[in-house]
Amino acid sequence: MAPEAPGADYLGRNRSHWDAYAPGWVDSGRREWGSEPSWGEWGVPESELGLLVDAGGADALEVGCGTGYVSAWLARAGAAPIGLDNSWQQLATASALQEEFDLHFPLIHGVGEALPFADASFDFVVSEYGSAIWSDPYVWIPEAARVLRPGGRLTFLGNSVLFALAAPEVDGIPAGPQLLRKQFGMHRFEWPDDQSVEFHISHGDMIRLLRANGFEVVDLLEIQAPDGPADIRFNVARDWARSWPAEEVWLARKLS
Repeated sequence: MAPEAPGADYLGRNRSHWDAYAPGWVDSGRREWGSEPSWGEWGVPESELGLLVDAGGADALEVGCGTGYVSAWLARAGAAPIGLDNSWQQLATASALQEEFDLHFPLIHGVGEALPFADASFDFVVSEYGSAIWSDPYVWIPEAARVLRPGGRLTFLGNSVLFALAAPEVDGIPAGPQLLRKQFGMHRFEWPDDQSVEFHISHGDMIRLLRANGFEVVDLLEIQAPDGPADIRFNVARDWARSWPAEEVWLARKLS
């Protein structure tokens, strides 16, 4: 699969989308800044996933930081984080929350496809959604490999492959038990009601991509929604996410 250039059309589209959408994420960002770390749409506790284990003392980069709460968690864990995002408005929210919580770290406007850092600058690169789904993996993962030091960790959380194949194209309608699109060739996703562009590739393609960029795959965590009321979050009903993974986490390490 040929990568898209860093100046590809989707970068501007995604920036415009998130600049417009940013006001709707201020309250949730504030909640996440003020709470213990919990991951994904269903708020699975860090104590269950352990994604920040050994973060203390690490030079860390959050790629697609949005409101910056993962970077805030990293700072509280003793890391030295930098938050990078494509959206000026999301970064403005992150900056305001830094003032509100009196917790400060660098915020940089940029994209995962062209990281403005020297080779081997970081011990840990992380993305919860962010570049995990909004950047072309064939471009941003080689960039993550470039800026990581030998032995450095890459952790990213996004929609599962299964959800990407089963999600309806109409916003607000939850995924059902049928597959609606093909797995072979999956890569770029454009939804009819949305001007933004997402990226999802199969597990096999992701394994090959990580290995080709010098990573060892440490684990793939397929997240099950916790038990609770029958609610719907971002086109996923809790009952669906109790039966099939709507989200997944990749954990990889850069080989020496």
